[in-house]
Amino acid sequence: MWPNSDKTEELLLKAQEGDSVAINNLLDRHRDSLHRLVQMRLDPQIQQRVDVSDIVQEVLIGANQRLQAYLEKPSLPFHLWLRHMAKDRLIDAHRKHRLSAKRSVNRECSLVVPKGNDASTAELLNQISDQQIPPDETATYRELAGHFEAAIATLEKQDEEIIIMRHFEELSNQEVATALNLTAPAASMRYLRAMKRLRKQLATLLDDRSQTT
Repeated sequence: MWPNSDKTEELLLKAQEGDSVAINNLLDRHRDSLHRLVQMRLDPQIQQRVDVSDIVQEVLIGANQRLQAYLEKPSLPFHLWLRHMAKDRLIDAHRKHRLSAKRSVNRECSLVVPKGNDASTAELLNQISDQQIPPDETATYRELAGHFEAAIATLEKQDEEIIIMRHFEELSNQEVATALNLTAPAASMRYLRAMKRLRKQLATLLDDRSQTT
């Protein structure tokens, strides 16, 4: 989901030297990733009021303003730093429009299951169910994906979050650990437990479906 880190590091070095072209390229190459992140996490009802591109632009403007401070003391990898600012903007958007949003403010950064990201959804479904169904088998896949959405919605916030980060944001275990201020073993254990709970919830929903058909 995020651009190649080697090129990012190269641009960061040039940015430290005051290269304005490198700074523009650095921010521009992360625009699409930020757009996917915001679109994924912004409640659909709020997307009717707030343009995803506007939030992305606000993040990039803020990043440009704070870039020098980041370069002097980078506490996170650059893409995780951008991600952190994007989540702050998302929280602001959800709080501003919380009266019209279906989700409560306590779940303001939960996953909006990315309907267009069939590859990620299919991969995760294949990991947690016994049914190996490709997205092109439309009717069956949509039915299973619907049960998956229902299952993930039942999880506790931290379980849902780590599954989103690993599978839909495509962050590594170490990146997740850094973003959540955990050790790598703790992040790995949390992920495994979340996947176990998700698998159990999906199995329960599928069993209920089979008993009613």
